Amino acid sequence: QVQLVESGGGLVQAGGSLRLSCAASGGTISTYSMGWFRQAPGKERVFVATSSRSGISTLFEDSVRGRFTISRDNAKNTVYLQMNRLKPEDTAVYYCAASGQPFVRRSSNDYAYWGQGTQVTVSS
Repeated sequence: QVQLVESGGGLVQAGGSLRLSCAASGGTISTYSMGWFRQAPGKERVFVATSSRSGISTLFEDSVRGRFTISRDNAKNTVYLQMNRLKPEDTAVYYCAASGQPFVRRSSNDYAYWGQGTQVTVSS
């Protein structure tokens, strides 16, 4: 069973950048599709980005497309979410997740393993 630990969150001004990391243990990320989700205060957890098992295919939520990128380093067993041109509405707890499905997945129901989350706060 894979365990996921996110890091890299913090406080940043609007227009700034952050890179979130998701370190996996107990399993290799190359056997999982990997996703990022976020949950703002008082709102449901929503999809942000995902990378297929091969890493070839990626998918992004409309509001982050062109600003966020998802990548993986199989040697480090780590997935990254690079977030640029951050906006106050990006403020949320960001979660990393792993899916046994090989292709990109938007639904949280397709992800069996979750990290504990990391807080991202964007000030205006």
